[in-house]
Amino acid sequence: MIAEWPWIVVALLGAYHGLDPSMGWLFAVALGLQERRRSKVVWALVPIALGHLASIAIVVALVGGLRLAGPLETCLRPAGAIALILFGVFRFLWPRAHPRWVAMRVNSLELGLWSFLMASAHGAGLMLFPILMDVMPMKGLAMRHRGHMPIIAHTALEGLAVLAVHTAAMLLVMGTIALLVYERFGLAILKSAWVNLDFVWNGALIAAGIMSFFV
Repeated sequence: MIAEWPWIVVALLGAYHGLDPSMGWLFAVALGLQERRRSKVVWALVPIALGHLASIAIVVALVGGLRLAGPLETCLRPAGAIALILFGVFRFLWPRAHPRWVAMRVNSLELGLWSFLMASAHGAGLMLFPILMDVMPMKGLAMRHRGHMPIIAHTALEGLAVLAVHTAAMLLVMGTIALLVYERFGLAILKSAWVNLDFVWNGALIAAGIMSFFV
């Protein structure tokens, strides 16, 4: 059973990604304004969410698999912590190192691919590493507490729960902001209400890496 605080953190990280315009809602609004259709905004949110989900699913599957590997357990936490810190430093040094998408005429597959690359470039799944280490039990612990459920199935359910909560929170926040901007505020709001969320996110990556050494 997952404790309450990891659920909250997973949801908050999803909400943060939904708040960040670089994760997709700005693209969705631009597409809607271009075609002057609210339905276009809503349509864009689906492949954006699926691309984001695919990106973090790779990290969830990787961590879950390594947690079950046994011998690799002792070095997994420090390796993940170092990766978080280095990635945060990299993002500070090269803040523009993310995919460029110059065409606005995109289909669902292209939009989903863009979202996948953007989420990966921002380390969206990597940020979940400390939480995954808590909610996905290591092999020995899983064997003692799994009851009649196979270890792999138990780990898979934990991973799917993380994906569901994270993506649902992101989609809720992203969809709300996208529709509000499209219906009421327009893109002009970015001139008066812009906050450099990338700067905050990069610092959060480093902080999460440091905390991973002690949690």
